[in-house]
Amino acid sequence: MAFWSSTSVFTSKVPRKILFMFTLSLSVTYLFYSLMSCYNSLQFPLQENYVYQGRLVTEETTFVTLREKLYSTSPQGYLDEDLIEVTAATAEQTVAISTVKDNVETEQRTLDWVRNQAAPTKTAAVYQSPALERERQEISTTDNELRVNCTSDYGVKKLPQAIIIGVKKGGTRALLEALRVHPDIRAVGNEPHFFDRNYEKGLDWYRDLMPSTLEGQITMEKTPSYFVTNHAPKRIHTMARDIKLIIVVRNPVTRAISDYTQTLSKKPEIPTFEVLAFKNRTLGLIDASWSALRIGIYALHLETWMQYFPLAQMHFVSGERLIVDPAGEMGKVQDFLGLKRIVTDKHFYFNKTKGFPCLKKPEDSSTPRCLGKSKGRTHPKIDPDVIRRLHKFFKPFNMMFYQMTGQNFEWELEEGSDSRVSQN
Repeated sequence: MAFWSSTSVFTSKVPRKILFMFTLSLSVTYLFYSLMSCYNSLQFPLQENYVYQGRLVTEETTFVTLREKLYSTSPQGYLDEDLIEVTAATAEQTVAISTVKDNVETEQRTLDWVRNQAAPTKTAAVYQSPALERERQEISTTDNELRVNCTSDYGVKKLPQAIIIGVKKGGTRALLEALRVHPDIRAVGNEPHFFDRNYEKGLDWYRDLMPSTLEGQITMEKTPSYFVTNHAPKRIHTMARDIKLIIVVRNPVTRAISDYTQTLSKKPEIPTFEVLAFKNRTLGLIDASWSALRIGIYALHLETWMQYFPLAQMHFVSGERLIVDPAGEMGKVQDFLGLKRIVTDKHFYFNKTKGFPCLKKPEDSSTPRCLGKSKGRTHPKIDPDVIRRLHKFFKPFNMMFYQMTGQNFEWELEEGSDSRVSQN
């Protein structure tokens, strides 16, 4: 009787144990999936191989493949095979406490569940391997990095490798527009004024202003006021100590008259040029604090820049020669930037109305590419005695500038000729 009694008890309790073990197995399995999700987000090191759209991604992945991936209409996920293997192995150990039949069934369900979760559907969660994350941080050719830094032309936004830092009314706009013809140069159209007015906005803001560039292209910008801003050299050096700097200089007297002409067009009520140029005209005391004259003391400003950059990283463009021989000056600039001489004399023609060269119209455009109405203004007539005194004032500073740069711009030869009506 005792035997049959115990057998009855055994048969009544076995199903409960099996049910309990099966329930426990499912609970542990669910807990494991939750832990694995956290585990994957922690990005512990796994194997370096990973599957990318069913193909192994290596350094030989072509640009065409990335283009197709970037503009794919259906989102794709990253399937980490290591995750499936570890999950399957752990799930197999977890359900091993059940019967053999339950063990096999649970393992199959586990594998099916993981495959379904990792499949590239529109709503499924994406499993991304730590190996992919590390490579995405090291190079900018993966999918997520392209979305962040690239535009439709697949270029990457970079901080500039060359800057036109001056000078105002020297011919910087003409130089920039000519440089933009070169296929290996991408430049910002507007003046960012980052290092003199917007520095507190940070380098990320500055980089975002830049156009996207491909491998081998140079990012550029121009802000002529940098040359006369005391803290600009240090700030630019902090950003990139090997950057190339371009300075367009012009006869300081002619430049001052052009500067005044621009201001006069905006504020017709300002005093005459002669009044602003002198503290005391009777005594011949020139007001060097007037910005139109102070900018032209090139040696003074260059001295600050040479505290941070060697002359080898600076290139000085003659504003006068940029007008009479634009192709020649452009050739020197392209050499300085390490570029092939693509912008040549065939890209320029002389505009008699404006009095300076313009870029020849592109083949696909019906309008010529000349500078705007703000360029080429007729200068007001200035007292010849004032011009003579200004030449005398600037001469020692010019001589010092010639010595510092190793170039003779021959501005002294223009004495006596600047009193005539000239053009910007």
